[in-house]
Amino acid sequence: MKLDTNNRFQIMYAFICIVFVGLFVRMSYMTIIQGDDFYSVAENKVYKKIESQAPRGEIKDRNGKLLAGNRPSFTVLISQNELVKEKINDTALILMEILRNNNESVSDEFPIKNNGTELFFAFDEKISQWKEKNNIELSKDAKDSFFTVVQNAKDQGLIEATEEEPAVDLQKKLNNAGFYPPISVSRWEFTEEIRKQEWLAKYKIKDKNIDAPAAYKLIKEYYEIPDNLNDTKARDILVIRDMLKSKGYFQYEPVQIAVDVSEKTVSTIEELSIDIPGVTVQINPIRYYPNGSLASHILGQIGRISTQEEIAKYVNEKKYNSSDIIGKTGIEKKYEEILKGKNGYRRVQVDAFGRLINSIDYETPLSGDTVYLTIDSDLQKVAEESLKKTLELIQTGGTYESEWGNVRLRKNNKIYNKAASGAVVALDVKSGEVLAMASYPDYDPNIFTTGVSASDMDNLMPENLNDPLSPKPLYNIATMTSVQPGSTFKMITGLAALESGFDPNYKIKDEGFIEMGGRRFGCWFWNDYGGKHGEEDLVAALRDSCNYYFYSISVGYDYAKEKPLPVEMNSGKILDMAKLFGLDDFTGIQIEEVSGKVPDTKQKLDETRKALYYSINAKMRNYFTDITSSNPLYEERINKIVSWMDENPSRTELINRMKDLKVKEDLAVEIAEYVKYSYYNQGTWKTGDTFNLSIGQGAHAYTPLQIANYISAIANNGYLNKVTVVDRIEKYDKSDIDKIARKSEEIPVNKNNLEYLRRGMIDVTDEGTTKEIFQNFPIKVAAKTGTAQKSGKIPAVDEEEYLLSHMRDYRVDKTQAVNLANKLKSESTENLASHRYLRRAILELNPSLSDEDINRFKDNYDNFAWFVSYAPHDNPEIAVVSLIFQGGSGGYAGPVAREIIGQYFGINNQNEDITTSEQEQVDENSTN
Repeated sequence: MKLDTNNRFQIMYAFICIVFVGLFVRMSYMTIIQGDDFYSVAENKVYKKIESQAPRGEIKDRNGKLLAGNRPSFTVLISQNELVKEKINDTALILMEILRNNNESVSDEFPIKNNGTELFFAFDEKISQWKEKNNIELSKDAKDSFFTVVQNAKDQGLIEATEEEPAVDLQKKLNNAGFYPPISVSRWEFTEEIRKQEWLAKYKIKDKNIDAPAAYKLIKEYYEIPDNLNDTKARDILVIRDMLKSKGYFQYEPVQIAVDVSEKTVSTIEELSIDIPGVTVQINPIRYYPNGSLASHILGQIGRISTQEEIAKYVNEKKYNSSDIIGKTGIEKKYEEILKGKNGYRRVQVDAFGRLINSIDYETPLSGDTVYLTIDSDLQKVAEESLKKTLELIQTGGTYESEWGNVRLRKNNKIYNKAASGAVVALDVKSGEVLAMASYPDYDPNIFTTGVSASDMDNLMPENLNDPLSPKPLYNIATMTSVQPGSTFKMITGLAALESGFDPNYKIKDEGFIEMGGRRFGCWFWNDYGGKHGEEDLVAALRDSCNYYFYSISVGYDYAKEKPLPVEMNSGKILDMAKLFGLDDFTGIQIEEVSGKVPDTKQKLDETRKALYYSINAKMRNYFTDITSSNPLYEERINKIVSWMDENPSRTELINRMKDLKVKEDLAVEIAEYVKYSYYNQGTWKTGDTFNLSIGQGAHAYTPLQIANYISAIANNGYLNKVTVVDRIEKYDKSDIDKIARKSEEIPVNKNNLEYLRRGMIDVTDEGTTKEIFQNFPIKVAAKTGTAQKSGKIPAVDEEEYLLSHMRDYRVDKTQAVNLANKLKSESTENLASHRYLRRAILELNPSLSDEDINRFKDNYDNFAWFVSYAPHDNPEIAVVSLIFQGGSGGYAGPVAREIIGQYFGINNQNEDITTSEQEQVDENSTN
């Protein structure tokens, strides 16, 4: 039929036909093609799952002894769909009164708190507390606070960073160094401020600057809480109402009010069940560590999902519930998805508002898999107890008493009372298995299972946040702290020479010291006693820890005979050998670790350049004729002076350049000589640097775990193991066991050369520096002691207070210094802490002072004490390495290793016939 376009009826009829055909096609497509999808969507709108928590998988030692398990606990819940709307406030009051009367810990997440005098936001409090702990002014915004943390980390040598680096990269460096500023670098806001804004939005409060009392009043009105109700009771209602609101559409899910409550509380709730509809008690598994702090740094800690990174990973990516408990550190974190298990659920029917209508079915939760560690819990206990005992005795200068001999832990009247932390590692030399690993101080992971309290968290924080060596209970020194190895590195230097063709029997006469560039590089025996070791071959030099010998072979020159050695040696060969033994890489352990760092000969120039910048930046503020430090040209000139280090111009040329930069005429010579002789001439790598390198001083930085693996490679004849602390993983139903593979790599060195290193280490305990420690021990142990110097002064807890308290000593007026510091701060574009401006002010007011003069009233750091060992000498099984912060003497760490080795071989407290005598002091030669 031909359509008559002039007929309106036909046109309308055709249009209607087309519409109906289209609708028919669309409905057919949705019904036939997409029918299953839409049915699924409809079903999901009606049926929901209420999850029940699965027991977390157990963690056991190598012998099956429980280290982390679960115990049943009573959890108080409120089901919103069962509450009577008009009585919610009354129910909340009764429940909170029960919990308060029984001293239960309530999940109080309502962010408006009362300190007794005023209301305040918990968000703001957390920001202020974080600033105070990190010595950041309360007035600083997020961006300034972030860069203050960066600067502090740089000053402590914990990170290397430049001002040009993106904030995201700086944040990663801070995280790797153990700093987690609560700041969003994309928005330059504190994360707590972001949370505050999101929380206020729930109540339709748009004013971001509203104060706590005003917000509190609006929210009370929102929930119709009468004004005549006292603040305590009103807030109790708000705690529960806010938790219920946080569920949003998911109101069919019960809200957790209190965890691990007492049976008395359970009984009271049951008795009053009629008065508190919707309140139930459920039995849930809770993480439990039966041995308290045992192996806490290996096991790690758990906690609720909290950080943005955790939300992105677990909630958004892996579909965890936002309230789930996850592993935060250690094995708990590494094996989170294996330990988590599979939650059960109760399938329910809900209405369009998310309210529960009916229960449909139920699925039982499945426990997580079991992780077996390589550690022996009995050996671990001995490691922790002996480490703690040793530290306590070093601090008091006491005597370590043992059936194998008593060790006095002091040198004459010198007591190392700052030896408050340390670590010990015991490895299976053949497999790389961690047999024991302890770090002190430690902590009890049980305090994190139900939410750590503020007071507990404060106790876990270091007392002095400015001091990188201040004891940190949460920090695993064994894997996360890298320091110089001292004389324990000498086996690397010796092997590098042997691999280059040096004869191990060649004797070098120890003349006490080597004069180099106006400086004496002395052997420890000369420095302490004016003595000389005489002629030493490699084995004897290891036994006596003769610095003179290792200085000589490190550069291939016999200084006693004033002639080259029959071998070509340099720092590069030593550093390459260190890398072969894994000292520039991760060990492979499954928990958090940092990679130690083999020095780079170019690194010294970079570090000297940085030191020069900070030094002259503070020193030259009154040195220019035409500008002050607030002028942008000041920074440009400082950088120009630093840049000249690469060419190191002559003294005369440097003086002329200073004058061209408009340095004051009478100060040009002073500053030219200062930068040339104190920095330019020190920036390049010199023979003295190789000397320091050869004996484990200088820019070395290794963890106790790395050193233990290196010692294992010497003991096992040249195989570098991949370290493991996990033995196997067993399925929850015991249907399968996944054994962790042991891996090792052969080090390309002559095996015969390793024998000379082992002979030297055996002689250390037979007749050398640790003879007294092992003279009664029935198993022959090979060992080496080491002392590593920690330069610098210990920072004050409050640097500003320290400076103010010594103004008279600096010959500076306090008022003038404070006023000038405030002026410098107001003119500065840098993000520095207040005490740095005060220090600059002092230097300007008294130019004769140096930073060293200002710091002279602070305590010096004592030396790191190292002890490395393996046993038995003829068929090595176990390597033990201990490190004591500020322990003074390497020999003082020996008793820890001795107790662990005795426990490993089952000889402790079993030989009553062995006589022990009071040992004479382990004198300073034990430190080398």
